[in-house]
Amino acid sequence: MINQKKGPAMREKPKEFKKTLLRLLGYLKPQRMKLIAVAVMALLGTLFSIISPKLLGDATSSLFDSFMNGTRVEFDQLGKLLLWLVGLYLLSAMFSYLQQYTMAGIAQRTIAGMRREVNEKLSRLPLRYFDRHPHGELLSRAVNDIDNINNSLQQGLMQLITSTVTILGTIIMMLVISPLLTLVVCVSLPLSGLVIRFIMTRSQKYFINQQAELGRVNGHIEEMYSGHQVVKAYGYEQKSIDDFDGMNDRLYQAGWKAQFISGLMMPMMTFIGNISYVLVTIAGSVLALNGSIRIGDIQAFIQYTQQLNHPMIQAASIANMIQTALASAERVFLLLDEEEEAEERPNSADLAALKGDVVFRDVSFGYEDGKPIIKGLNLNVKEGQTIAIVGPTGAGKTTMINLLMRFYEINGGRLELGGTDYRELTREQVRSRYAMVLQDTWLFSGTIRDNIAYGKEGASDEEIVHAARLAYADDFIRTLPDGYDTVLGEDASNISQGQRQLLTIARAILSDPLILILDEATSSVDTRTEMNIQNAMKEMTRGRTSFVIAHRLSTIKNADLILVMNQGEIIEQGTHAELLERKGFYAELHGSQFAQKEMQAI
Repeated sequence: MINQKKGPAMREKPKEFKKTLLRLLGYLKPQRMKLIAVAVMALLGTLFSIISPKLLGDATSSLFDSFMNGTRVEFDQLGKLLLWLVGLYLLSAMFSYLQQYTMAGIAQRTIAGMRREVNEKLSRLPLRYFDRHPHGELLSRAVNDIDNINNSLQQGLMQLITSTVTILGTIIMMLVISPLLTLVVCVSLPLSGLVIRFIMTRSQKYFINQQAELGRVNGHIEEMYSGHQVVKAYGYEQKSIDDFDGMNDRLYQAGWKAQFISGLMMPMMTFIGNISYVLVTIAGSVLALNGSIRIGDIQAFIQYTQQLNHPMIQAASIANMIQTALASAERVFLLLDEEEEAEERPNSADLAALKGDVVFRDVSFGYEDGKPIIKGLNLNVKEGQTIAIVGPTGAGKTTMINLLMRFYEINGGRLELGGTDYRELTREQVRSRYAMVLQDTWLFSGTIRDNIAYGKEGASDEEIVHAARLAYADDFIRTLPDGYDTVLGEDASNISQGQRQLLTIARAILSDPLILILDEATSSVDTRTEMNIQNAMKEMTRGRTSFVIAHRLSTIKNADLILVMNQGEIIEQGTHAELLERKGFYAELHGSQFAQKEMQAI
């Protein structure tokens, strides 16, 4: 099951709100000229809508004065005024459309850059990071969290710009009409700011927790789907459902709390806006009775009060979206801030001249500090030798392979390839000299041809077919309807496990490596095919150094050297015959397997 410990991304307490916001806005710097254009379009679009109440107020005052004075109504002037209003509203609509169109492009380009950065970051992270984090959690950060940020940038940021321009423009027009009434309205602005800050501060931690719980749910679903056969085989469907229900309930609780607290913002802002509206109406009526303000200006002022309340309420309504985006951004930034593998410069060494000698000199390693798995390992492997590694589970066999492939860095000692220290070569240079055939096959979605060609860049069709023949895969490939152009489905489920293994062997043969690593590569094929592959492997390993992790000791009788590992140390080494003569740990393993075969035969 997934590790339920809370890592750095699953803390309920958020980081500094301002720091996360400023960092997120930093991604918009390359788009600053377009953002300025959006702001200008927002200014023009809102400017026309801001002027409209003043024009309507003037029209109302003109009609009122004509009625009170008994003079003729200037219908021509009113007609021109109406045409101006129609033109202003059309221009406002046009600039609003342009603003949305431009903002959509800004958001998509910004998010595309962030996705690229996350993808590149994942390629630079050490293997231990992936070992310690559920895959579903990583997918949640790379997909869900970035989608949340995208939605907020495209919708929330545009509304925020429009709201800011509308608030500033409306206050200016209010000051032009009546500074006293503007003062009455502005009394509510600090109160609105306090409400927004109070609610956002308390709801932010729940949005952080909501995203963390979502990552756990994604991780559980990914794990259960990948291992659905095991779940069904052992009757764990109900246990899986119960685990999901628990995670789903925690996600519900976190989401409910986040939405409940942040949902208070809209009614609170509406309440404050209504108070402001009442105060303006009362104060405006008093001023009109005193003759200090025209009746049309009161009308305009009431419209401005509504206009001012609308962006304030709108800002409150997008607060949920902004907080979700900041919670997602915080999780993405935690990923981007993870420690990377040290950057390396390509060595000028002639890789083609490197020999297949591998030397371990007093090598020590542990996945965690203070818990060594390999201690003082010394080994001298000559080019062309076949080295078999055997031992019980947890002995350090796979760890040794991880060090050979430089998936992990050694903690102490020295590891050499062809007389050159590993640290003098880049990881890419080291790995280019190896080929791996693991017990767990891995094939990509695509054709069989593409999967085999993965072993060598620019491989020709003739090379691909030749590699398949050496791996005894050519026969079964040609029986498929589309041959080498057969498209493999997800997890290559449309071919058998044994056939998948044959394709990975063909891929390794095509890569023409200096050193081979085989992890019981023939365990998934039948006996006849295994014999054929063993013959092909003899040809393939001739002149090459080979490391073989063996579980069935019958497959390594002809190895040049057998290493018997236990608790991170080589406790025995020698040929098959030599180790049997010593009657030690290897002899016991061999005897137990031989006895098991006899029992099965009976």
